[in-house]
Amino acid sequence: MASEMSLAGRRRVQLALMLAPVTLFLAVFFLGPLAIMIVTSFLAPGLYGGVEWTYYPHNYGRILGFADPAFEVFDPVYLSIFLRSLKIAAFTVIATMVVCYPAAFCIARLSERWRNFCLFLITLPFFTSLIVRLFIWVLILRQTGIVNEALLATGLIARPLELIYTDGAIVLGMVYIFIPFMFMPIYASVEKLDWTLVRASLDLGAGPIRTFVRIILPLTAPGIAGGAIIVFIPALGNFVVPAVLGGAKVMMLGNLIEQQFLSARNWPFGSALAMMVMSVMLVLLFIHVVASGRRGADATN
Repeated sequence: MASEMSLAGRRRVQLALMLAPVTLFLAVFFLGPLAIMIVTSFLAPGLYGGVEWTYYPHNYGRILGFADPAFEVFDPVYLSIFLRSLKIAAFTVIATMVVCYPAAFCIARLSERWRNFCLFLITLPFFTSLIVRLFIWVLILRQTGIVNEALLATGLIARPLELIYTDGAIVLGMVYIFIPFMFMPIYASVEKLDWTLVRASLDLGAGPIRTFVRIILPLTAPGIAGGAIIVFIPALGNFVVPAVLGGAKVMMLGNLIEQQFLSARNWPFGSALAMMVMSVMLVLLFIHVVASGRRGADATN
């Protein structure tokens, strides 16, 4: 018994030593800046940039509508930008799921050779710069781009369509970028799917739709939820895609935060916006963890 306890103690020490560098790194370079931004979001903006060390909750009031008119004016444009960012991020999740879910089933049923080749193709865009890939979409979607030229040549349209610098262009760029992030979690769930349960459901008289709803969808739900969170979180705060494909016509939270820090030099308001994004992310992660825990408890019972 004593030897087993000493062995367990040594393993805990080894585990602590292995986790110490990562824990220290996260504490210094993640929790530290996060704490600074939380504090800054409750400080007053300086007259010429920076911050003044006085308690100032009206940064959040400019977004949520409880700003004191003596200090700040509530502008609904910030709330509309926040809601637009949520909408575009949600559409990105739905579109990537529609593309990746059937693709994961198709690839999972292939032979090992072709399956590995398809997985390589899924990750192939990572070998090219993000900016280069986005500017290729600019060449495709602009008024003199490939799509408009092809439509004009076939006579389907009389004048070029406004395809770029729209919400649709941003969603398209987001989907193009985040497809691998959605595909991998879904593919991991599909690959572990027990097909004997599917065949048993069909043999017992359940139709394809009922089998999908009662068997396939619940078994692949963890992959769908994981992919949705992995895509939604970076899509909500992304500023590269809106800057390139949205131009000055479409403003999202990431662009607004960048503008407040670099152009307006209103660091407290930029920090408050960043904390709003972070709060949405934490709520989603909390829901995911709770749901995963309940699924695990149901599985053990």
